[in-house]
Amino acid sequence: MADTTRSHGRKSIRPSLQPRDLLTPTPVLAGVWTAQVITLLPQAFPGVLAESLTGRALREGLWSLDTIDLREFGEGRHRNVDDTPAGGGAGMVLRADVMGRAIDTARTAARPGAPLVYLSPRGIPFTQARARSLAAGPGVTLVCGRFEGLDQRVIDHYGIEEISLGDFVLTGGEIAAQALIDACVRLLPGVLGNEASTEEESFADGLLEHPHYTRPAEWRGHAIPEVLTSGDHGKVARWRREMSERLTADRRPDLWRAARKADE
Repeated sequence: MADTTRSHGRKSIRPSLQPRDLLTPTPVLAGVWTAQVITLLPQAFPGVLAESLTGRALREGLWSLDTIDLREFGEGRHRNVDDTPAGGGAGMVLRADVMGRAIDTARTAARPGAPLVYLSPRGIPFTQARARSLAAGPGVTLVCGRFEGLDQRVIDHYGIEEISLGDFVLTGGEIAAQALIDACVRLLPGVLGNEASTEEESFADGLLEHPHYTRPAEWRGHAIPEVLTSGDHGKVARWRREMSERLTADRRPDLWRAARKADE
């Protein structure tokens, strides 16, 4: 009888070239939002995701993390994963055959409908709206680039979505992957505890978030704006909206123009 991937309760099994510890602290869980990460640095995960609210949610099984070590799929005795760029040039490029095997293995365990994303500085900018759409789905499979990047044939063959965190370059996609996962996980039900807290934050309505204050009432000559201690909720709401609009117009005129257009 052929081996097939089966689910045992909430834990699921995926093919691997190395045996797995049955007592792993972050098992792959069936039926929860799952982040798969294909990386040369599996030891970098969960990293900061193991801390605070995302870490607690991971331990409580509200989401699942599965790292796939790209080195396992490397070529030859030394498990090579890269080679020189066709046409010449500096640096190295991740091989199509190596990444293809890693992706095929990852997809056998991925939940149906989970998108395949490559963290790349040339990708479409990551937004709060995209985080919400990813969080509303079954999970995501993330490809972390290294060196000069990934063979374009892999991107074309699998129809991989390229996402960028901004107009800058990192040494690899691992930090970007953790940032994307954090942005999605915090939107999952039960992670933050107070679901309303995501409704007033930056980008929730297309604007930057208003300023926040807390005790003490005065600090080094700076007082909390009087309107926030007035007890008038209507005035507070209007002040916060005004501050959001002012900050957005000043710091992100692109968002401000989009918000004005949407209002019109």
